[in-house]
Amino acid sequence: MTEASALIRKCVHCGFCNATCPTYLLTGDELDGPRGRIWLMKDMLATPDAPPSPRALRHLDRCLTCLSCTTTCPSGVDYAQLIDHARAHAEPSRPWPQRITRRALTGLMSRRRSFRAALHLGRLARPLAPLLPARLQAMLALVPARVPLAGAAERDSPPAPAKPIGRVILHLGCVQPALRPQIDDAALRLLTRHGLHVIITRDAGCCGALHQHLGQADAANARAAATLAEWRAAGPVDAIITTTSGCGSVMKTWADPLSAQVRDISEYLATLPPLPSQIAPGTAVAWHNPCSLQHGQRVTSARELLVQAGFDVRDLAESHLCCGSAGTYALLQPELSGELRLRKQAHVAATGAPILASSNIGCLTQLASPDWQAVHVVELLDWASGGPNPLS
Repeated sequence: MTEASALIRKCVHCGFCNATCPTYLLTGDELDGPRGRIWLMKDMLATPDAPPSPRALRHLDRCLTCLSCTTTCPSGVDYAQLIDHARAHAEPSRPWPQRITRRALTGLMSRRRSFRAALHLGRLARPLAPLLPARLQAMLALVPARVPLAGAAERDSPPAPAKPIGRVILHLGCVQPALRPQIDDAALRLLTRHGLHVIITRDAGCCGALHQHLGQADAANARAAATLAEWRAAGPVDAIITTTSGCGSVMKTWADPLSAQVRDISEYLATLPPLPSQIAPGTAVAWHNPCSLQHGQRVTSARELLVQAGFDVRDLAESHLCCGSAGTYALLQPELSGELRLRKQAHVAATGAPILASSNIGCLTQLASPDWQAVHVVELLDWASGGPNPLS
Protein backbone atom coordinates (compact mmCIF):
# COMPACT_ATOMS: atom_id res chain seq x y z
CA MET A 1 0.00 0.00 0.00
CA THR A 2 3.04 2.31 0.33
CA GLU A 3 3.34 2.31 -3.45
CA ALA A 4 -0.34 3.20 -3.85
CA SER A 5 0.03 6.07 -1.35
CA ALA A 6 2.90 7.47 -3.42
CA LEU A 7 0.75 7.30 -6.56
CA ILE A 8 -2.10 9.12 -4.82
CA ARG A 9 0.22 11.93 -3.70
CA LYS A 10 1.00 12.71 -7.35
CA CYS A 11 -2.62 13.69 -7.94
CA VAL A 12 -3.11 17.47 -7.53
CA HIS A 13 -6.92 17.14 -7.83
CA CYS A 14 -7.07 19.56 -10.76
CA GLY A 15 -10.06 17.77 -12.28
CA PHE A 16 -8.85 17.79 -15.90
CA CYS A 17 -9.42 14.03 -15.90
CA ASN A 18 -13.16 14.43 -15.34
CA ALA A 19 -13.55 16.13 -18.72
CA THR A 20 -12.54 12.92 -20.51
CA CYS A 21 -13.97 10.32 -18.12
CA PRO A 22 -16.90 8.46 -19.74
CA THR A 23 -18.71 7.61 -16.50
CA TYR A 24 -18.44 11.15 -15.14
CA LEU A 25 -19.85 12.48 -18.41
CA LEU A 26 -22.81 10.10 -18.07
CA THR A 27 -23.66 10.54 -14.39
CA GLY A 28 -22.18 13.92 -13.44
CA ASP A 29 -21.25 12.39 -10.08
CA GLU A 30 -17.86 13.50 -8.77
CA LEU A 31 -17.27 10.00 -7.38
CA ASP A 32 -17.74 8.56 -10.88
CA GLY A 33 -14.68 10.50 -12.09
CA PRO A 34 -11.00 9.72 -11.50
CA ARG A 35 -10.52 12.53 -8.99
CA GLY A 36 -13.43 11.32 -6.86
CA ARG A 37 -12.30 7.71 -7.08
CA ILE A 38 -8.83 8.72 -5.93
CA TRP A 39 -10.43 10.36 -2.88
CA LEU A 40 -12.21 7.07 -2.17
CA MET A 41 -8.95 5.13 -2.56
CA LYS A 42 -7.22 7.51 -0.16
CA ASP A 43 -9.92 6.86 2.44
CA MET A 44 -9.53 3.09 1.93
CA LEU A 45 -5.78 3.30 2.54
CA ALA A 46 -6.29 5.41 5.65
CA THR A 47 -8.11 2.45 7.26
CA PRO A 48 -6.56 -0.60 5.52
CA ASP A 49 -7.97 -3.09 8.03
CA ALA A 50 -11.57 -1.96 7.53
CA PRO A 51 -13.62 -3.33 4.63
CA PRO A 52 -14.37 -0.80 1.87
CA SER A 53 -17.76 0.83 2.12
CA PRO A 54 -20.54 -0.16 -0.30
CA ARG A 55 -20.31 3.36 -1.73
CA ALA A 56 -16.58 2.97 -2.44
CA LEU A 57 -17.13 -0.41 -4.11
CA ARG A 58 -19.97 0.95 -6.24
CA HIS A 59 -17.94 3.81 -7.67
CA LEU A 60 -14.75 1.80 -8.11
CA ASP A 61 -16.72 -0.85 -9.97
CA ARG A 62 -18.16 1.79 -12.30
CA CYS A 63 -14.65 2.65 -13.51
CA LEU A 64 -14.04 1.26 -17.01
CA THR A 65 -10.24 1.37 -16.63
CA CYS A 66 -10.28 3.01 -20.06
CA LEU A 67 -7.30 5.18 -19.00
CA SER A 68 -8.53 8.23 -20.86
CA CYS A 69 -7.70 10.06 -17.63
CA THR A 70 -4.02 9.10 -17.90
CA THR A 71 -3.82 10.65 -21.35
CA THR A 72 -5.33 13.86 -19.95
CA CYS A 73 -3.54 14.02 -16.58
CA PRO A 74 -0.90 16.80 -16.44
CA SER A 75 0.71 15.26 -13.33
CA GLY A 76 1.43 11.83 -14.77
CA VAL A 77 -0.64 9.88 -12.25
CA ASP A 78 -0.42 6.14 -13.00
CA TYR A 79 -4.14 5.57 -12.58
CA ALA A 80 -4.01 2.04 -14.04
CA GLN A 81 -1.70 0.83 -11.30
CA LEU A 82 -3.67 2.72 -8.68
CA ILE A 83 -7.07 1.26 -9.58
CA ASP A 84 -5.56 -2.25 -9.76
CA HIS A 85 -4.15 -1.80 -6.23
CA ALA A 86 -7.52 -0.61 -4.96
CA ARG A 87 -9.47 -3.46 -6.53
CA ALA A 88 -7.05 -6.10 -5.25
CA HIS A 89 -7.37 -4.58 -1.76
CA ALA A 90 -11.18 -4.53 -1.95
CA GLU A 91 -11.78 -7.95 -3.50
CA PRO A 92 -11.55 -10.12 -0.33
CA SER A 93 -14.08 -7.88 1.45
CA ARG A 94 -16.80 -8.11 -1.19
CA PRO A 95 -20.14 -9.77 -0.39
CA TRP A 96 -19.92 -13.45 -1.31
CA PRO A 97 -22.46 -13.29 -4.19
CA GLN A 98 -20.25 -10.71 -5.92
CA ARG A 99 -17.11 -12.79 -5.37
CA ILE A 100 -18.79 -15.90 -6.79
CA THR A 101 -20.06 -14.04 -9.86
CA ARG A 102 -16.70 -12.43 -10.58
CA ARG A 103 -14.75 -15.66 -10.14
CA ALA A 104 -17.24 -17.54 -12.30
CA LEU A 105 -16.75 -14.98 -15.06
CA THR A 106 -12.96 -15.19 -15.04
CA GLY A 107 -13.10 -18.97 -14.70
CA LEU A 108 -15.30 -19.35 -17.78
CA MET A 109 -13.83 -16.63 -19.99
CA SER A 110 -10.19 -17.49 -19.37
CA ARG A 111 -10.52 -21.08 -20.64
CA ARG A 112 -11.28 -21.53 -24.33
CA ARG A 113 -13.12 -24.84 -24.04
CA SER A 114 -15.21 -23.69 -21.10
CA PHE A 115 -16.00 -20.43 -22.83
CA ARG A 116 -17.05 -22.20 -26.04
CA ALA A 117 -19.31 -24.49 -24.02
CA ALA A 118 -20.82 -21.46 -22.27
CA LEU A 119 -21.48 -19.82 -25.64
CA HIS A 120 -23.35 -22.90 -26.85
CA LEU A 121 -25.45 -22.92 -23.67
CA GLY A 122 -26.05 -19.21 -24.06
CA ARG A 123 -27.49 -19.74 -27.54
CA LEU A 124 -29.97 -22.25 -26.11
CA ALA A 125 -30.94 -19.86 -23.31
CA ARG A 126 -31.54 -16.83 -25.53
CA PRO A 127 -35.32 -17.34 -25.81
CA LEU A 128 -35.50 -16.99 -22.02
CA ALA A 129 -33.70 -13.63 -22.00
CA PRO A 130 -36.80 -11.45 -21.28
CA LEU A 131 -37.43 -13.44 -18.10
CA LEU A 132 -33.89 -12.99 -16.73
CA PRO A 133 -32.26 -10.21 -14.67
CA ALA A 134 -30.61 -7.33 -16.58
CA ARG A 135 -27.10 -8.67 -16.01
CA LEU A 136 -27.91 -12.08 -17.47
CA GLN A 137 -29.72 -10.42 -20.37
CA ALA A 138 -26.55 -8.43 -21.08
CA MET A 139 -24.52 -11.63 -21.11
CA LEU A 140 -26.89 -13.36 -23.54
CA ALA A 141 -26.93 -10.32 -25.82
CA LEU A 142 -23.20 -10.79 -26.46
CA VAL A 143 -23.55 -14.46 -27.45
CA PRO A 144 -23.03 -14.85 -31.22
CA ALA A 145 -25.75 -16.37 -33.40
CA ARG A 146 -23.30 -19.09 -34.38
CA VAL A 147 -20.40 -20.36 -32.27
CA PRO A 148 -17.46 -20.84 -34.65
CA LEU A 149 -15.16 -23.83 -34.72
CA ALA A 150 -11.51 -23.49 -33.75
CA GLY A 151 -9.54 -21.55 -36.36
CA ALA A 152 -6.48 -22.61 -38.32
CA ALA A 153 -4.17 -20.64 -36.00
CA GLU A 154 -5.41 -22.73 -33.07
CA ARG A 155 -5.25 -26.07 -34.89
CA ASP A 156 -2.14 -26.15 -37.06
CA SER A 157 1.48 -25.07 -36.81
CA PRO A 158 2.42 -23.07 -39.91
CA PRO A 159 5.60 -24.08 -41.73
CA ALA A 160 8.49 -21.64 -41.64
CA PRO A 161 9.20 -19.69 -44.85
CA ALA A 162 12.29 -20.78 -46.78
CA LYS A 163 14.12 -17.58 -45.86
CA PRO A 164 12.27 -15.95 -42.97
CA ILE A 165 12.98 -12.30 -42.25
CA GLY A 166 12.28 -12.86 -38.56
CA ARG A 167 10.75 -15.08 -35.92
CA VAL A 168 7.73 -13.99 -33.86
CA ILE A 169 5.24 -15.44 -31.39
CA LEU A 170 1.53 -14.98 -32.11
CA HIS A 171 -0.27 -15.00 -28.75
CA LEU A 172 -3.82 -16.36 -29.15
CA GLY A 173 -5.26 -15.67 -25.71
CA CYS A 174 -8.62 -17.01 -24.52
CA VAL A 175 -11.81 -15.13 -25.48
CA GLN A 176 -10.97 -14.09 -29.03
CA PRO A 177 -10.23 -17.60 -30.44
CA ALA A 178 -13.66 -18.70 -29.23
CA LEU A 179 -15.59 -15.68 -30.50
CA ARG A 180 -13.71 -14.70 -33.66
CA PRO A 181 -11.02 -17.23 -34.67
CA GLN A 182 -10.83 -15.61 -38.11
CA ILE A 183 -8.91 -12.70 -36.57
CA ASP A 184 -5.89 -14.77 -35.59
CA ASP A 185 -6.15 -16.70 -38.86
CA ALA A 186 -5.89 -13.40 -40.73
CA ALA A 187 -2.95 -12.36 -38.55
CA LEU A 188 -1.18 -15.66 -39.26
CA ARG A 189 -1.63 -15.26 -43.02
CA LEU A 190 -0.53 -11.64 -42.95
CA LEU A 191 2.60 -12.23 -40.88
CA THR A 192 3.55 -15.24 -43.03
CA ARG A 193 2.99 -13.18 -46.18
CA HIS A 194 5.52 -10.69 -44.85
CA GLY A 195 8.06 -13.53 -44.65
CA LEU A 196 8.00 -14.16 -40.90
CA HIS A 197 8.29 -17.50 -39.12
CA VAL A 198 5.27 -17.46 -36.79
CA ILE A 199 5.36 -19.50 -33.58
CA ILE A 200 1.99 -20.09 -31.94
CA THR A 201 2.07 -20.83 -28.22
CA ARG A 202 -1.33 -22.49 -28.04
CA ASP A 203 -1.04 -23.48 -24.40
CA ALA A 204 -0.29 -19.95 -23.20
CA GLY A 205 -4.01 -19.23 -22.88
CA CYS A 206 -5.27 -16.35 -20.76
CA CYS A 207 -2.70 -13.71 -19.84
CA GLY A 208 -4.54 -12.78 -16.63
CA ALA A 209 -5.80 -9.36 -17.77
CA LEU A 210 -9.40 -10.30 -16.89
CA HIS A 211 -8.36 -11.36 -13.40
CA GLN A 212 -6.24 -8.25 -12.85
CA HIS A 213 -9.06 -5.85 -13.69
CA LEU A 214 -11.37 -7.69 -11.28
CA GLY A 215 -8.90 -7.48 -8.40
CA GLN A 216 -7.91 -11.16 -8.45
CA ALA A 217 -4.21 -10.42 -8.10
CA ASP A 218 -2.97 -13.92 -7.24
CA ALA A 219 -4.76 -15.49 -10.20
CA ALA A 220 -3.53 -12.71 -12.49
CA ASN A 221 0.07 -13.28 -11.39
CA ALA A 222 -0.25 -17.03 -11.89
CA ARG A 223 -1.64 -16.55 -15.42
CA ALA A 224 1.14 -14.11 -16.25
CA ALA A 225 3.80 -16.54 -15.01
CA ALA A 226 2.34 -19.40 -17.06
CA THR A 227 2.21 -17.24 -20.18
CA LEU A 228 5.81 -16.10 -19.74
CA ALA A 229 6.92 -19.71 -19.29
CA GLU A 230 5.26 -20.67 -22.60
CA TRP A 231 6.96 -17.79 -24.37
CA ARG A 232 10.36 -18.73 -22.98
CA ALA A 233 9.89 -22.32 -24.10
CA ALA A 234 9.44 -21.07 -27.68
CA GLY A 235 13.01 -19.78 -27.78
CA PRO A 236 14.37 -16.41 -28.91
CA VAL A 237 12.01 -14.28 -31.03
CA ASP A 238 12.01 -10.79 -32.48
CA ALA A 239 8.60 -9.89 -31.04
CA ILE A 240 5.56 -11.27 -29.24
CA ILE A 241 2.49 -10.29 -31.25
CA THR A 242 -1.00 -9.82 -29.88
CA THR A 243 -4.14 -9.03 -31.84
CA THR A 244 -6.11 -8.11 -28.71
CA SER A 245 -5.15 -4.64 -27.51
CA GLY A 246 -6.75 -5.20 -24.11
CA CYS A 247 -4.34 -8.06 -23.42
CA GLY A 248 -1.38 -6.19 -24.88
CA SER A 249 -1.86 -3.20 -22.60
CA VAL A 250 -1.53 -5.48 -19.56
CA MET A 251 1.24 -7.74 -20.89
CA LYS A 252 3.41 -4.71 -21.59
CA THR A 253 3.36 -3.80 -17.87
CA TRP A 254 4.76 -7.10 -16.56
CA ALA A 255 7.98 -6.83 -14.57
CA ASP A 256 9.79 -9.23 -16.87
CA PRO A 257 12.23 -8.59 -19.75
CA LEU A 258 9.93 -10.44 -22.16
CA SER A 259 7.23 -7.82 -21.71
CA ALA A 260 9.44 -5.40 -23.65
CA GLN A 261 8.98 -7.62 -26.71
CA VAL A 262 5.16 -7.47 -26.68
CA ARG A 263 3.77 -5.61 -29.69
CA ASP A 264 0.26 -4.95 -30.92
CA ILE A 265 0.13 -6.40 -34.42
CA SER A 266 -0.43 -2.95 -35.95
CA GLU A 267 2.57 -1.64 -34.04
CA TYR A 268 4.78 -4.42 -35.42
CA LEU A 269 3.44 -4.28 -38.99
CA ALA A 270 4.30 -0.58 -39.09
CA THR A 271 7.99 -1.54 -38.80
CA LEU A 272 7.82 -3.78 -41.91
CA PRO A 273 7.85 -2.78 -45.58
CA PRO A 274 4.23 -2.37 -46.76
CA LEU A 275 2.71 -5.06 -48.96
CA PRO A 276 1.15 -3.95 -52.28
CA SER A 277 -2.59 -3.39 -51.93
CA GLN A 278 -4.73 -5.63 -54.13
CA ILE A 279 -8.11 -3.99 -53.57
CA ALA A 280 -9.69 -0.97 -55.19
CA PRO A 281 -9.01 2.16 -53.09
CA GLY A 282 -11.73 4.16 -51.42
CA THR A 283 -13.69 1.60 -49.36
CA ALA A 284 -15.12 3.57 -46.43
CA VAL A 285 -14.18 2.34 -42.97
CA ALA A 286 -15.17 3.86 -39.62
CA TRP A 287 -12.19 3.55 -37.29
CA HIS A 288 -12.79 2.91 -33.59
CA ASN A 289 -9.53 3.18 -31.66
CA PRO A 290 -9.81 0.98 -28.53
CA CYS A 291 -8.98 2.62 -25.21
CA SER A 292 -6.39 -0.07 -24.55
CA LEU A 293 -4.60 0.89 -27.78
CA GLN A 294 -4.83 4.70 -27.68
CA HIS A 295 -4.63 5.28 -23.92
CA GLY A 296 -3.09 2.07 -22.57
CA GLN A 297 -0.40 1.52 -25.21
CA ARG A 298 -0.31 4.92 -26.98
CA VAL A 299 -0.21 3.13 -30.35
CA THR A 300 -1.54 5.00 -33.40
CA SER A 301 -0.26 2.88 -36.29
CA ALA A 302 -3.47 0.89 -36.97
CA ARG A 303 -5.25 3.83 -38.57
CA GLU A 304 -2.19 4.69 -40.64
CA LEU A 305 -1.93 1.12 -41.94
CA LEU A 306 -5.57 1.21 -43.10
CA VAL A 307 -4.95 4.47 -44.98
CA GLN A 308 -1.78 3.02 -46.49
CA ALA A 309 -3.76 -0.03 -47.71
CA GLY A 310 -6.16 2.26 -49.60
CA PHE A 311 -9.17 2.47 -47.26
CA ASP A 312 -11.13 5.69 -46.77
CA VAL A 313 -10.75 5.89 -43.00
CA ARG A 314 -13.39 7.95 -41.18
CA ASP A 315 -12.78 8.98 -37.59
CA LEU A 316 -15.52 8.95 -34.96
CA ALA A 317 -16.64 11.92 -32.93
CA GLU A 318 -15.61 11.58 -29.26
CA SER A 319 -13.01 9.05 -30.38
CA HIS A 320 -11.29 9.32 -26.99
CA LEU A 321 -14.32 7.92 -25.16
CA CYS A 322 -14.81 4.24 -24.31
CA CYS A 323 -17.47 2.18 -26.08
CA GLY A 324 -18.44 0.53 -22.79
CA SER A 325 -17.02 -2.95 -23.42
CA ALA A 326 -13.96 -2.80 -21.14
CA GLY A 327 -13.39 -6.51 -20.54
CA THR A 328 -16.16 -7.76 -18.25
CA TYR A 329 -17.64 -4.28 -17.72
CA ALA A 330 -20.45 -4.84 -20.24
CA LEU A 331 -21.50 -7.88 -18.19
CA LEU A 332 -21.16 -6.40 -14.71
CA GLN A 333 -22.36 -2.85 -15.42
CA PRO A 334 -24.92 -3.35 -18.23
CA GLU A 335 -26.75 -0.03 -17.76
CA LEU A 336 -23.75 2.28 -18.06
CA SER A 337 -22.19 0.04 -20.69
CA GLY A 338 -25.40 0.17 -22.72
CA GLU A 339 -25.49 3.98 -22.63
CA LEU A 340 -21.89 4.17 -23.85
CA ARG A 341 -22.58 1.60 -26.58
CA LEU A 342 -25.51 3.60 -27.97
CA ARG A 343 -23.47 6.80 -27.83
CA LYS A 344 -20.60 5.22 -29.76
CA GLN A 345 -22.90 3.49 -32.25
CA ALA A 346 -24.49 6.85 -33.07
CA HIS A 347 -21.05 8.18 -33.94
CA VAL A 348 -20.35 5.14 -36.13
CA ALA A 349 -23.64 5.67 -37.97
CA ALA A 350 -22.79 9.34 -38.54
CA THR A 351 -19.74 8.37 -40.62
CA GLY A 352 -21.93 6.57 -43.17
CA ALA A 353 -19.32 3.82 -43.48
CA PRO A 354 -20.53 0.25 -44.08
CA ILE A 355 -17.54 -1.17 -42.18
CA LEU A 356 -16.41 -0.63 -38.59
CA ALA A 357 -12.80 -1.53 -37.84
CA SER A 358 -11.19 -1.89 -34.43
CA SER A 359 -8.33 -3.74 -32.76
CA ASN A 360 -10.03 -5.34 -29.78
CA ILE A 361 -12.49 -8.23 -29.67
CA GLY A 362 -14.48 -6.64 -26.85
CA CYS A 363 -15.09 -3.46 -28.86
CA LEU A 364 -16.06 -5.42 -31.97
CA THR A 365 -18.58 -7.47 -29.98
CA GLN A 366 -19.96 -4.42 -28.17
CA LEU A 367 -20.44 -2.33 -31.31
CA ALA A 368 -21.85 -5.00 -33.63
CA SER A 369 -24.90 -3.84 -35.57
CA PRO A 370 -27.00 -4.88 -38.58
CA ASP A 371 -26.11 -1.47 -40.09
CA TRP A 372 -22.40 -2.25 -40.58
CA GLN A 373 -19.90 -5.07 -40.52
CA ALA A 374 -17.55 -4.97 -37.54
CA VAL A 375 -14.15 -6.43 -38.38
CA HIS A 376 -10.67 -6.41 -36.92
CA VAL A 377 -8.15 -4.14 -38.58
CA VAL A 378 -5.94 -7.14 -39.31
CA GLU A 379 -8.74 -8.78 -41.32
CA LEU A 380 -8.87 -5.73 -43.58
CA LEU A 381 -5.09 -5.61 -43.96
CA ASP A 382 -5.03 -9.33 -44.80
CA TRP A 383 -7.74 -8.79 -47.42
CA ALA A 384 -5.91 -5.81 -48.93
CA SER A 385 -2.74 -7.87 -49.35
CA GLY A 386 -4.34 -10.92 -50.96
CA GLY A 387 -6.31 -12.67 -48.23
CA PRO A 388 -10.03 -13.54 -48.23
CA ASN A 389 -12.65 -10.83 -48.12
CA PRO A 390 -13.88 -10.69 -44.46
CA LEU A 391 -17.08 -8.99 -45.60
CA SER A 392 -18.35 -11.86 -47.74
